[in-house]
Amino acid sequence: MHTAPTLSPEQKEQAQHGEHIFPVKKYTTLLSEPYPAVGTHWHDEAELTLITKGRCTYQVMPETCMAEENDILFLPPAALHSIRVSPGEQMESAAFVFHMNFLGANSADICSVRYLTPIASQTLLLPFHIGKDHPAHGELLSLFRSMDAAYEQKAPGYELLFKARLLETVSALLPYRTEAGLRPALQNEHTSKLKLVLEYIGGHFTEDLTISELAGICYFSEYHFMRFFKKYMGISCLEYIRNLRLEKAAGLLAQGEASIMDAAFSSGFSNLSYFYREFKKKYGMTPKAFSGSAFSSFYTNIDC
Repeated sequence: MHTAPTLSPEQKEQAQHGEHIFPVKKYTTLLSEPYPAVGTHWHDEAELTLITKGRCTYQVMPETCMAEENDILFLPPAALHSIRVSPGEQMESAAFVFHMNFLGANSADICSVRYLTPIASQTLLLPFHIGKDHPAHGELLSLFRSMDAAYEQKAPGYELLFKARLLETVSALLPYRTEAGLRPALQNEHTSKLKLVLEYIGGHFTEDLTISELAGICYFSEYHFMRFFKKYMGISCLEYIRNLRLEKAAGLLAQGEASIMDAAFSSGFSNLSYFYREFKKKYGMTPKAFSGSAFSSFYTNIDC
């Protein structure tokens, strides 16, 4: 199977997925120690993923599920999501990230008005986890494999076939839809606030961020904010910022264009001994060992 970059472990992805006239791109993801997670992030495109090996925990705010081999996941645009494997386990997946406009969400026909635009705006919610027991699983697995073959082989007209299969996928999921009105308003509000905080952290992680500063973005007290962040992210805000800085530093080291000191300071660390200690704790090796490791080569394939 064609190897493509993994999904970015950042919050709001800045990458363009595919070309303007064919806004589709395939990604493969391998999670295992010492890289066991893709952090919480979102993108303007939808995502269709097949777990090809192993299992993992998928969180699509605010729901969490265990996804196993041959399970399928459909993520609407702007959905906050993260992936993690347990210690000692691994997961491989293939994903197609595509813009809903490719299917006609920006048109004025009945398909767009009734289905595609509501899906894109998350007022019509399709099931995000399709396991082996789901009634639509067999059909969706067949459609995914057909899309994958078309994308890889790129025979004349493959774009038409790929688009047709995506539309069939949406059609197969529609009988199991729910309306966004069934989702509590408070949940939507919290998701919006969390996005604002994550986007702010992503743009200011090199600075000396404070809980008071971040709580102010949500108009929460510090105590309420810390509980709010831990509830939705599974880790404390300070842990999240530290992990993001470590991932940024690892990316710089993997490129081979920064010294250890430069990578640390450029990623928001002001104490080099603290950086060494936390880096080794996260990746199981020193920054110097990481720079020359096989994992470093893998890390350079991450599309940020």
